Amino acid sequence: MRETSRYRATARMVAAVGVVSLVAACSGNGGANGGGDAAGYPDQNITIVVPFSAGGPTDTVTRMIAEPMAAKLGAKIVVQNVEGAGGTVGAGDVARADPDGYTVLMHHIGMSTAPALYKNLGYKPLEDFEMVGLVTEVPMTVVARKDFAPATLQDLVTHVKANANKVTLANAGIGAASHLCGLLFQTAAGVKLQEVPYQGTGPALTDLVGGQVDFMCDQTTNTSGQIAAGKVKAYAVTTPERVKSLPDLPTTAEAGLPQLQVSVWHGLYVPAGTPQEIVEKLSEALKVALADQGVIDQMAKLGTAPVPAQDATPQAHRAKLEEQLGTWSKIIADAGVKVS
Repeated sequence: MRETSRYRATARMVAAVGVVSLVAACSGNGGANGGGDAAGYPDQNITIVVPFSAGGPTDTVTRMIAEPMAAKLGAKIVVQNVEGAGGTVGAGDVARADPDGYTVLMHHIGMSTAPALYKNLGYKPLEDFEMVGLVTEVPMTVVARKDFAPATLQDLVTHVKANANKVTLANAGIGAASHLCGLLFQTAAGVKLQEVPYQGTGPALTDLVGGQVDFMCDQTTNTSGQIAAGKVKAYAVTTPERVKSLPDLPTTAEAGLPQLQVSVWHGLYVPAGTPQEIVEKLSEALKVALADQGVIDQMAKLGTAPVPAQDATPQAHRAKLEEQLGTWSKIIADAGVKVS
C-alpha cells in the first residue's frame, strides 16, 4: 500500500530496523552528550516519538517534516515508533520523559479522544504536555474492497442497514482515526456494525485490498495510492471540499451523508515543563518545515497540505486541542465506547 511514495518505501525499511536517523546536511554539532540548556539547544539528538506503527499515516507525515526541521535546528532527528493502545503507550512515554526538548511527540486527533476512551489513561493532554504547533489536517476516505456491491455512498448506507449483522467494518484499533471515523459513519447512517480492529492501519488496509473485510475509513495519506491504482472502491472524502489529488471523489455531503465530516489533525508535543525558549525553537523549525516546497509537494500527492503558519504555534495548537476534547467527549459518550 506504500509503493507510490518514497517516504512509504522508507517506512518499510524502518519497520525492520525500528528507527531511522534523519540528519541535516548542515549538521555538525549533534554530539553524544548534552542537556536541557535552552541557550545551547539542541546539542544532542532529538527523538520524535510516533505512537503508531511505521508506514502508517502519522509516521509518514512525521518523516516528511523531520529532515527540514533537522536542517533548521542543526541537529540529528531520530523518528521512533512506539505503538500500542491507540497511541497512548507512546504518548505516555513522552509525558514522563525529561522536559528538555529532546523527546518530542507527534500525535493526531487521538490526543483529544483518549481521555473519553480510556478509563485509566495515565496522563492529561492539557496538563502533561506543552503544545509545539499543528502540522496538517488529513482528510479521511470511505473505501471498500473493490468487489463490494454498493456503488455509491448512499447505496453503502442502504446496504449496511439491510445487512448489519454481515457487513464488516475494519479499523486500526480502538482510538485510531479509522475507528473514530467509523463511529461517526455508524452514527450518521443510524446503524451498528460488526467492527474488526487491527493492530494498525497497515494490516487493516491490506486485508481490505485482499477482500477479507468489507469497508473502512482511512486517511488519504494511506489510501490515495490504493484508490488511484484501483485496488479499492472509494465512496467519498470526509471534508467539506474535494481533495485535489482525488478530484473525482465526491465529498460526503455531495454523496448524501453530510453528517459524516472529519479530518485527522496532527500536532507536535513536548513534556510539560519544557522551557519556553526550547518550545519556540521547535515551533520555528516546524514552520520552516511546513513551508518547505518538498514537504508541500509530498503532502499534496497524499491529499493533504501543511497548516497555515499561524496554526503551527503553541497557542493555536492548545486552542484546537481544547475544542476537540469537548467535541469528542460527547461523541464517544453517545456511542457508548469505553476501554478499561
